[in-house]
Amino acid sequence: MIRTLRYFPFLLLLSLPLQAQNITLTSSNLPILVVTTDAEIPDEPKMTAQLGVVWNSDGSRNYLSEGFNHYDGFIGIERRGSSSQWFEKIGYGFETRLPDGNNNNVPLLGLPAENDWVLHGPYSDKSLLRNALAYGTARAVMDYAPRMKFCELVINGDYKGVYLLLEKIKRDNNRVDIATLNPDDTAGDQLTGGYILKFDKTTGAATDGFVSAYPPVGAVFQETYIQFHSPKPGTIQPAQAAYIQNHLEEFEDVLQSDNWLHPTEGYRAYLNTASLIDHMWLQELSRNVDGYRLSTYFYKDRDSLGGKIALGPVWDFNLGFGNADYCEGSQIEGWAWNFNQVCPLDGTLIHFWWDRLREDPGFRTEAAERWRQLRLSTLSDAALLSRIDSLELLLGEAALRNFIQYPILDEYVWPNPAVLGSWPAEVQRLRNWTLDRAAWIDGVMDDFEGISSTRRPLVSDRFQVQPNPGNGRIRFTVTGLPNGAPVDLRIYDMLGRVVHSDRTTLSGLLWDAHAMPAGTYFYRIDLEGTHYGGRVIVQP
Repeated sequence: MIRTLRYFPFLLLLSLPLQAQNITLTSSNLPILVVTTDAEIPDEPKMTAQLGVVWNSDGSRNYLSEGFNHYDGFIGIERRGSSSQWFEKIGYGFETRLPDGNNNNVPLLGLPAENDWVLHGPYSDKSLLRNALAYGTARAVMDYAPRMKFCELVINGDYKGVYLLLEKIKRDNNRVDIATLNPDDTAGDQLTGGYILKFDKTTGAATDGFVSAYPPVGAVFQETYIQFHSPKPGTIQPAQAAYIQNHLEEFEDVLQSDNWLHPTEGYRAYLNTASLIDHMWLQELSRNVDGYRLSTYFYKDRDSLGGKIALGPVWDFNLGFGNADYCEGSQIEGWAWNFNQVCPLDGTLIHFWWDRLREDPGFRTEAAERWRQLRLSTLSDAALLSRIDSLELLLGEAALRNFIQYPILDEYVWPNPAVLGSWPAEVQRLRNWTLDRAAWIDGVMDDFEGISSTRRPLVSDRFQVQPNPGNGRIRFTVTGLPNGAPVDLRIYDMLGRVVHSDRTTLSGLLWDAHAMPAGTYFYRIDLEGTHYGGRVIVQP
């Protein structure tokens, strides 16, 4: 435990209720983070402060009267974000420090030990769940995505609401696990990795990088600025900056060449396509209006360790999942990668990589097969709903306090496409939007892949579920096909368990739900090499 005389007065607050407007915080089912400073937290640089954490790792309730039982020590903290700094509730970046100011690697809230952390404060995302949903989903899909823990934050005695503690994106054995690039690694295999780069805004942090020789598709005045992330600007050595710039320029030259599809000399010699495809489907599922063009990280390991350019980790989805009223960000239909066509005069456009790769039939087939695979597992309706439901259950109590502190549920907050008036309504919209978006992608997947229409999934105007909701015999009807066509029907519960399975014909395509508990179920129908899926609700 670390405590100095300078922070001693705050000890008195542990025995008193913490007030924020009309909120009294004495305990929570979430971890409680308490920050004490001598002055207002600046944008930069980080200022020295004190952090105390109340958290019982066994899941029992956290009481401020218990004292700081998880962490009690120094941090350096600053505000973070770009446009979000205009909100009443802002984000913070901090590093855990030793008394002498050096880094202090600690496993905060059970996350792997490190010293760099992010506190994301969801504000315009009134569900409070979008980033948590995205990162949790990404961790089930990709090699790595930031780990997270919800918490409640108090700064200098003022309640600040629900926050998400996140791992900061950096090279680390437990984060982006690539080779360490030391300052003296300026030749040979050591020079070839590892690097983390990004497409992002140039505000909010020190930047350095280079402009791509190839502008975005459809650019009017825009260009693509590729930024160094690790090693950091100011610490990357000239030889290292020159190497990674030359390597990316070589990759882009090949990607734009006539030889780009060559099996050994084309773009696949440089690019880990599997990582790009996973990244792409997470952006498309969420229709992230900032996807591809901002907060987009990619990395390169040493040549001896693979050395291909890989996309990830994913970052920043607070404007995803339908939470943007501009550039068609709230619409269910349409591809997020068409941003350049929808908003051609935006200052930051999507780089040309994705447009070019979709010209490759092999890439489209690989991407379509991956989507179909994910929809049967980690991106199934049941899996997506389970994540949303568990997050909603976790935040129920704290969300009430959050919206007392920030009474915005009846107000427009940029860039909300709708004002719904309650937190449950916001969460329900997130549920519906996410499932509808996944279903739309399902419906156009064969068109995306370029498959003959004979393999196209069934479309909604040929398919009916009646009654839905229902509480007895539920019939599935497909028009335009012979009644004797063989068909497989499966019904899943919310946990993804098969509760009904039948191989039948179109004329016998029904489910007797009389004995089933009321609730939401999911169906999958396989017919002549195609499939159709959706929700069916059983009423009491």
